[in-house]
Amino acid sequence: MALGVLFYCVSLLVVSVECCVPKSIQAQVPVEIKPGYIISQVPVVQCQIKGRQVTSSDGHFAVQSDGTIVAVGDTTVTAQGKTFLLRGEDKSGRRWRMEVHLSPEPDQGRIQVPWRNRFAQTGVERAPSKILRRTKRRWSPLPFSIREEDVPPFPKDVELVGSDSSVNFTVFYEIRGQGVTMVPLNLFSVNRDSGMVRVHYRVDREQYPKFVFQAHVFDRRSGIETDLPLDITVLVEDINDNAPTFSGPLNFSVFEHCRDGTQIGEVMSTDRDQENTLHTKVRYSLLSGGEFFTIGPNNGQILAKSSSLDRETQVIHPVIVEIRDMDGAPKGLFNTATAMITLKDINDNPPTFRQTSYKTTVQENKADVLILRIPVDDKDEEKTPNWNAKFVINQGNENGNFRIDTDHKTNEGLLYVIKPLDYERAHAVKLMISAQNEAPLVDPKATWLSVPVDVNVVDVDEGPEFTTPNLVIRVKENTPNGTLLSTYTALDPETNSNKGIKYYTVSDPGSWISVGETTGELRVANTIDRESPLVTNGAYTIKVKAVDSSQKTGNGTVTLLIEDVNDNVPKIVPGTDMSLCEGDKGHMGSVVIKAEDSDLSPYSAPFHFTLPEGNDGKWRLTNIKNESAVLQQVVDMSRGVYQVPVRVTDLQDKGGVQVLNVRVCGCVAGECVAARSSSSVGIWGVLAMLLAFLLLLLLCLLFVFYCTTKADKIYLDDSSGGMLLKSNTEAPGEEVKSANLQMFSDTVDSSLKSPGLMGMMDQSKGVSSAPGQLFSQNSVTLRESMYQTKNRQDFYAAQNGASDFYANNTLMKQSQASSTLSALHTWKTNGLYLDKKVGYLVGVSEERYAGDTVRAYGYEGEGSPAGSVGCCSDFGDQDNLDFLDSLGSKFKTLANICTEKK
Repeated sequence: MALGVLFYCVSLLVVSVECCVPKSIQAQVPVEIKPGYIISQVPVVQCQIKGRQVTSSDGHFAVQSDGTIVAVGDTTVTAQGKTFLLRGEDKSGRRWRMEVHLSPEPDQGRIQVPWRNRFAQTGVERAPSKILRRTKRRWSPLPFSIREEDVPPFPKDVELVGSDSSVNFTVFYEIRGQGVTMVPLNLFSVNRDSGMVRVHYRVDREQYPKFVFQAHVFDRRSGIETDLPLDITVLVEDINDNAPTFSGPLNFSVFEHCRDGTQIGEVMSTDRDQENTLHTKVRYSLLSGGEFFTIGPNNGQILAKSSSLDRETQVIHPVIVEIRDMDGAPKGLFNTATAMITLKDINDNPPTFRQTSYKTTVQENKADVLILRIPVDDKDEEKTPNWNAKFVINQGNENGNFRIDTDHKTNEGLLYVIKPLDYERAHAVKLMISAQNEAPLVDPKATWLSVPVDVNVVDVDEGPEFTTPNLVIRVKENTPNGTLLSTYTALDPETNSNKGIKYYTVSDPGSWISVGETTGELRVANTIDRESPLVTNGAYTIKVKAVDSSQKTGNGTVTLLIEDVNDNVPKIVPGTDMSLCEGDKGHMGSVVIKAEDSDLSPYSAPFHFTLPEGNDGKWRLTNIKNESAVLQQVVDMSRGVYQVPVRVTDLQDKGGVQVLNVRVCGCVAGECVAARSSSSVGIWGVLAMLLAFLLLLLLCLLFVFYCTTKADKIYLDDSSGGMLLKSNTEAPGEEVKSANLQMFSDTVDSSLKSPGLMGMMDQSKGVSSAPGQLFSQNSVTLRESMYQTKNRQDFYAAQNGASDFYANNTLMKQSQASSTLSALHTWKTNGLYLDKKVGYLVGVSEERYAGDTVRAYGYEGEGSPAGSVGCCSDFGDQDNLDFLDSLGSKFKTLANICTEKK
């Protein structure tokens, strides 16, 4: 019944604590109450009660932090029952009290339930007598809590843990995990018998906000766990042991003269204590700078308090800011820092002049000269648009004689004269100059300052000046020579007279105008032609100068605007030679005629094209436009050139007959074939001609090479197949002449020198043979007489004989030839080539056949296996020719040439 009243009261929560906490509760309990037995529960959460400050009048009972009323010692309940009081206070400090009435249960077999567990099945049932009844549960504890940085002595009790298995077994408890067997080690321990958890030293919540470890229960006899392990959570209750700290930048900026309430910046802070508590609720305040700034107590926003912030007075404002937790309570922890507030510049100060007026002088006729520097001061920030000055001439510069710039280094105004001043016109000029900034003034009512400047003009002696700098005269072209166009005179500005002034022409490209030296009269000197290249857009310019008695000069310009006259006739362009494609299948050919006239309208186009009277009727003009017409055939014409007269006149009917030379030709792709063939040779034609020339040159070189090579070849024997060629590849070792070759050469030479043969040659002077000719058929007889010896001994014996023998033998053989003259001429030619190709082996000397003299041979890298190849060794044993088989490859080739192959 008491528990039902408790839950009823909790469900009807009101503001009053007396209504939230019942004045008394009743509960039925066993007669024998063991430690850990749960009696009931106080609604500490719903009524905002400080559970750890609830006290019991009976030491056998205690109230945990969650409001659970639990037995902490053995006690007995008599039949009359047992009563004790619970006292405490709520969060606002109001005190309360509640009576707890215990009565013995009628059923003593009920099992004790020591703890409530949020992970176990729980239930509450109402008895008819409204006495609270509880169902069986396993583990009991909710999260425990300990106080951060708790003060000694240690250890201190935390809470009891209990298991339902203690009813059936004699158990003991152990805890493991964080704070016990894991870092931080040995912070918690448990009483093995009672299950009381203890804490052994102080804890920092900012380092360990909570601990989770496991509770185990074991049977004392068997050592076996009698229940499943349970996770125990121990929360560390926060204390205000950390002062708030600044976490953001403390440098802010704002424009000067900003409005009241302008947000400047926000001060940021952090607190390591538990969030959403008074320990972390920070209040902001300013310890200095309150006359210009304010700060939001809860959000830290700094605001401008006054619009009188002036950067020119103070640029940076240091402001001391305090942050204090516990919502600013005096006992709260705090920190201070200095925030720097910089005022940004605005253009609230115009430039000011250092003087109230300025004066300066300048000579007349001077230009592009600096005459004055005007300094200014500005309080705004330097080198910014609010400080950079620009100057404006408000008055006195109507003629554009002055210009004022800014010196960006000194911020001064630079006054220049850009157009010469004339003393005779004005002795002084008064200017009004204002100084401004690149940026506009913030205050729209403020104005820029101005200063007067007096410019005095200094008189100088100057040359004459023409009445007008540029005299414009209209004149028609072809105006007769000597015609007076105008008078161009000058005056001395000092005397305002033209006395003593003379005039001269400075520039007259066409010499069209003459200038009177003393009068300044402008007369036509030569024909004025508007179509001249000297005329630009119908204007012709002349430069004239005037010189006074002091030789000072003044310049003037005369511009002739030339009016056009009809002095040109239309001309057909680009010429009178034209080409026309002959007609095809009844279509007559045509050509476009274009004309042009140098005159302007109305003396030029549109032109009138006509065929003069008496034309042959073969042509007609069609499609006549402003400057063109189409000349078309009327009848078919053969190809050729035709002369066609055409009369062309301008708009004033001025013109004449022009004869066109029209070529009628066949066309391909609209192009006249004849014209195309007569055109210049293109690049491909030039390349083709060059290629043909190169081929011809190559062919000539081939013929020369062929003829030269053919002359160098001399066939010695039909059976041997060898020939003598030039050998320029090696030293004298390759050109060794054996005695055999020497005898052969001498034989030919002697044969040619014999009287009989020479006589026959004299008779055959009329017979000619080409140089380099090979042995002819007539020369075979001689070769056969030389090489058809029966054996080698006869051949060598013939070599040892006199040359006359060979000569006579040769003549006798030659007499048997059928063509004597041809053979003689061939022998002469072959003798010359043999002498050139073979040469003498020994050379010309007194002992012509002394073949055993010492000779130099080229070194070929190794000794010859055949020994010496001189004349002595060659003829030492004429019967034994076996040495030829032991000669090298080069000497075998020589032997094959000199000996007859069997």
